[in-house]
Amino acid sequence: MQGLRTEVTAFLTAFLTGMIVVCAYVCIRKFRRVIRHTLTMVAVEDGLYWTGTAVYIFTQIYSTSSGSIRWYFVIGAGLGTAVFLLFGRFFENMWSKCIKKRNEKSRKNY
Repeated sequence: MQGLRTEVTAFLTAFLTGMIVVCAYVCIRKFRRVIRHTLTMVAVEDGLYWTGTAVYIFTQIYSTSSGSIRWYFVIGAGLGTAVFLLFGRFFENMWSKCIKKRNEKSRKNY
């Protein structure tokens, strides 16, 4: 049972890793919408992001499975990415609707 527990922990770590990687890129995209960037800066930011992501994923793989790539780690990271994107958009849409309603309500009060 200890081996199964280790593998499930590695899968959940991979799932969380996928979510963190996507969350970081979504934050970068939101930052780019707030402050406009030149194409050069976008390329530099993307290069730094992908370098950091590669190092982060490598350390996660190394710490969970002693550096050997397991399919459940790849699948877990992919599922974490997909879940974050699906639910992230849902919550972002709900948040936008709430802000829009609040702004409309405050305009009526003036």
